[in-house]
Amino acid sequence: MTLPQRVGLILKRCFAELHPCLYDGQDGDAGQIAAALEREIALLMPGADAKAIVRAFQARMPEVRRLIDTDVDAAYEGDPAATSRMEVVMAYPGLYAVTVHRLAHELYKLKVPIIPRVMSEIAHSKTGIDIHPGATIGEHFFIDHGTGVVVGETTVIGRNVKLYQGVTLGARSFPKDGATGMLMKGHKRHPNVEDDVVVYAGATILGGDTTIGHDSEIGGNVWLMESVPPHSRVYNKPPAPEIRPRPN
Repeated sequence: MTLPQRVGLILKRCFAELHPCLYDGQDGDAGQIAAALEREIALLMPGADAKAIVRAFQARMPEVRRLIDTDVDAAYEGDPAATSRMEVVMAYPGLYAVTVHRLAHELYKLKVPIIPRVMSEIAHSKTGIDIHPGATIGEHFFIDHGTGVVVGETTVIGRNVKLYQGVTLGARSFPKDGATGMLMKGHKRHPNVEDDVVVYAGATILGGDTTIGHDSEIGGNVWLMESVPPHSRVYNKPPAPEIRPRPN
């Protein structure tokens, strides 16, 4: 199997542990997950203590499960079309993408190479939601519909945030090293979204210095490259449609 196929199997086993109803018959045994992760980490990080890295990852699993439970609640409570939490777990692409992200983010923080990004691309290919594993996302997070959502690596999202389809939390520009001409890495490029914010469909928020203050609403198709204070409502002026009778 290729690396993405092997990582996909690890993800399925993690999902079977987190959401047993999703993968009936799929082995979600923590020991098998650990053994598979150890093999991949040993291949990608020669000389590293793969067992210690996996132990650290496993120690975070109770908190990952808690966070995902809050994400299920956010989807159920935030979508009037959701008939049950089971429906959210079984059928909502946003929850799938966020669950993958929460697993990938733990490996990213442990400085495991490649695997977190492969995980995020598996979620991206399945859902159309692209969340870099480096993004920091608080509890009770909901992506409604989801297709076309992009969340960049250095994005920081607070608690109780809701994004709709087509939202981009991205970078303004990519500065280059003057000596080499190469893109500079490791600096804050993506925005901060504080607690209790809703960002509606098609909005684009750019820049590492951009902060959306808590309890704010960002309207559909808004383009933002500057911070807004808490309790803001940011909307474009609606266009004036021209309505004419249809000719016979």
